[in-house]
Amino acid sequence: MEWQPDPAGLQQILQLLKESQSPDTETQRAVQQKLESLNQYPDFNNYLIYVLTKLKTEDEPTRSLSGLILKNNVKAHYTNFPAQVTDFVKKECLANIGDPSPLIRATIGILITTIASKGELQNWPELLPHLCSLLDSNDYNTCEGAFGALQKVCEDSAELLDCDALNRPLNTMIPKFLQYFKHTSAKIRSHAIACVNQFIISRTQALMVHIDVFIENLFALANDEDPEVRKNVCRALVMLQEVRMDRLIPHMHNIVEYMLLRTQDGDETVALEACEFWLTLAEQPICKEVLSGYLDRVIPVLVNNTRYSEIDIILLKGDVEEDEQVPDREEDIRPRFHKAKTHTPSEEQDGQDSSDLDDDDALSDWNLRKCSAAALDVLANVFRDDLLPNLLPILKETLFHPDWEAKESGILVLGAIAEGCMNGMVQHLPDLVPFLIKSLSEKKALVRSITCWTLSRYAHWIVQQQHELYLKPLMTELLKRVLDTNKRVQEAACSAFATLEEEACTELVPYLGYILETLVYAFNKYQHKNLLILYDAIGTLADSVGNHLNKAEYINMLMPPLIAKWNSLRDEDKDLFPLLECLSSVATALQSGFLPYSEPVYQRCVNLVQQNLQQSMVGIQPSPDSKMASLSQPDQFEPPDKDFMIVALDLLSGLAEGLNEQIEPLVSSSNILSLLFQCMQDKMPEVRQSSFALLGDLTKACFQHVKPCIADYMPILGANLNPEFVLLPFAADFMPILGANLNPEFISVCNNATWAIGEISIQMGADMQPYVALVLNQLVDIINRPGTPKTLLENTAITIGRLGYVCPQEVAPMLQQFIRPWCTSLRNIRDNEEKDSAFRGICSMIHVNPGGVVQDFIFFCDAVASWVNPKEDLKEMFFRILQGFKTQVGEENWRRFSDQFPLPLKERLSTQYGV
Repeated sequence: MEWQPDPAGLQQILQLLKESQSPDTETQRAVQQKLESLNQYPDFNNYLIYVLTKLKTEDEPTRSLSGLILKNNVKAHYTNFPAQVTDFVKKECLANIGDPSPLIRATIGILITTIASKGELQNWPELLPHLCSLLDSNDYNTCEGAFGALQKVCEDSAELLDCDALNRPLNTMIPKFLQYFKHTSAKIRSHAIACVNQFIISRTQALMVHIDVFIENLFALANDEDPEVRKNVCRALVMLQEVRMDRLIPHMHNIVEYMLLRTQDGDETVALEACEFWLTLAEQPICKEVLSGYLDRVIPVLVNNTRYSEIDIILLKGDVEEDEQVPDREEDIRPRFHKAKTHTPSEEQDGQDSSDLDDDDALSDWNLRKCSAAALDVLANVFRDDLLPNLLPILKETLFHPDWEAKESGILVLGAIAEGCMNGMVQHLPDLVPFLIKSLSEKKALVRSITCWTLSRYAHWIVQQQHELYLKPLMTELLKRVLDTNKRVQEAACSAFATLEEEACTELVPYLGYILETLVYAFNKYQHKNLLILYDAIGTLADSVGNHLNKAEYINMLMPPLIAKWNSLRDEDKDLFPLLECLSSVATALQSGFLPYSEPVYQRCVNLVQQNLQQSMVGIQPSPDSKMASLSQPDQFEPPDKDFMIVALDLLSGLAEGLNEQIEPLVSSSNILSLLFQCMQDKMPEVRQSSFALLGDLTKACFQHVKPCIADYMPILGANLNPEFVLLPFAADFMPILGANLNPEFISVCNNATWAIGEISIQMGADMQPYVALVLNQLVDIINRPGTPKTLLENTAITIGRLGYVCPQEVAPMLQQFIRPWCTSLRNIRDNEEKDSAFRGICSMIHVNPGGVVQDFIFFCDAVASWVNPKEDLKEMFFRILQGFKTQVGEENWRRFSDQFPLPLKERLSTQYGV
């Protein structure tokens, strides 16, 4: 007998479903708990499918809600469903896929794909054949419901549909889908294209054998009256550019004409899909050849699409000019992610990327305006200055247009093309930059905000000119905008100023007082969201001007508001992330000037690390206290957010770097080194990355406290010298190299571990000897590995050189295995202490093993010539090696050898070293 509900139980569930639609959150929460508790009854899910499929007299929202609750139960508890419940749910889904209601059909389709994605495609063999057979039904609802379900299954289980385990059902499904491209119903046509589109990027063989028929059918639907069909046609053609351009090339003239038309489609969702075409085409080698004859038509369309629509302006509250008093909604503040510290030999930390077209984040993340501006950006990078003859006349018209919307779009376009067309724009910038600076005072806030962004795109050129001409007027006006009465303008101005800081660096020193006055004033003015951006601007300023910030007047302006904010935030508040990042930059810049503030900041960072480690341990060790979360109660254990630990470790690094030996009393009175031992073994790569950075900085600042721990630390450092894998559990023995693809997460871990080993070597001196064998082979492997990133190569070369400096007898025998990549890695970094110690090491190793350098001596010569101003004793070492080599081979052989040198190298060695 078929299952039947108990009438009283059915009424109870219907009542709960009605109550759950109440706007009152307390009622919703109570209902949620009751519904969750009903999962203990095996046939609860039978009731839910019954309401969805059989209670046709109930209102549709209630029936659909019942189906969505069932879908959530499938996601969470499907493996616990009794077999008879699973069978009943599946049977009801297939029997009712053609429900007269579009909402109910869609809900059943969602339920089917959720069951399928729980591994049920293999255990539900009749699903796909049954749905495909329903496509032939004369009943529209049945056909549409089946297609809707198939589309969802194709989206969620694309890879599974193309595997042997299911006997490759796509071999029959794709030809069947293609038949429905010409169906009389637009909805069916749209489903058919959407299903096939799922298999383009993966180059599924079942589609590739029908590729010509597919493209032919797409062309037949190009001018379909239904926007959803046109959108799916555009999406297909965009993806086909990436995987089967060979098949599109014969039709490119018609496709470009079509996409031009569709980029102007009255339906914005269609226009957006079509606009993606220009972005994708720009990445193809044939872009220039295909589009050269169309620029005069493509450019105006794209520029026109960058204008705000009326609905955009409403959504952006574009008519609201002053909103600085309006508190931010928490949901409008994007989550922050901290980027762990990486040591770079050339002392370049990654700056902000100012190229994002992020001027209207209140709209959806991606829209026609942004896509069109991005298309102009990439096309400018393809065509360079050839874009300008078509663009400049349009810009002249839009930039000086009486309508603010037109002017605003012109300023956006001017920023979008900055990178690609910079050479051609230079002649116009003496007129355009003053115009843009003046536009910072425009009446409309949306014009002021986009002008901030566009000016930041030309900051590199501006700082190279006389300050009086552009930099000073820009700074004056931009700082006024930092204090604008509109929050969007404040945000844009702060971001633009951070970019200007990065470009100008110490050029800003004469104006520091005025800059700090403005930024500090903004502390009391800004709402929550912009306060986080203000921290970035202050941190970037500190990075850019360095110890020029270490003046009593500047410290007295800057530190009180930062420390007040620091004291007001709880340890679990994520606003600590940007504030800690900011303080790390400030501490490094102020050096001894940060000393009065260092103790409470240091102690809180140590506490954050300790708390985080303790919270992690709660989840690892079973607790005798049943109230404590543990692995035996995984649902109750919420692991700590390790970003707090990472950002605290990075601020401790900043303190160590800034205070140097003055941090010693703080280290000696804390347990940071035992905490560091735990952090260095954390399974999260970013924690280890920041731990090794701090270890290196503490080694430089107060090695007397680090030295007793070296025997414990070195095996862990050695185990992290493989840039490809998380090495757990940690041990002195190393995992084999299993692949050639470097994982960026572990590259940074490896990079910082390598740098820390180099710093430890310098401090240990000859006492490093027992540890050389632990790390040397791994370092030589890294420096010889193809595709190793530049920063890691440089750090590895420096550390090998430093090991050779303190233990030449142990390292020199391997000289021939690394000398060539060592020289090429270090020839491009500027003179500094790290480079100095590394080259002293290579000279010592050549002295021990001169034969190791003979085959690659030209590379050594080139590396020596890269020095601009070596210290006298180092220069003497170079001289002795070069002269010794010349003497040994004889004058004639040396002449033949040096004739191979490029002329600049030959001249430099002759001038500097007389060879």
